[in-house]
Amino acid sequence: MELVDVGFGSMISPRRLVALIGPDSAPVKRMIQEAREAGNLVDATYGRRTRSVLIMDSGHIILSAIESEAVSERMNKRERHSGEEDGL
Repeated sequence: MELVDVGFGSMISPRRLVALIGPDSAPVKRMIQEAREAGNLVDATYGRRTRSVLIMDSGHIILSAIESEAVSERMNKRERHSGEEDGL
């Protein structure tokens, strides 16, 4: 199983990721509040400022203290690394 670190040792499966977005717009803030009320919010910030929001195919929303660009870079690095192992 492939996992990507989204900060402070929290890992996700990149295959389950639907979207990786910033947390600052009003619609995203509403989406976070609705997920919190529904019990579908995972706060992986460990008390730090939310810098990216990960939307999973299960309907869960994950908050991360790592910038969206950094999470994306980690996923791309993981893909390149696994491609080398497969001989691609």
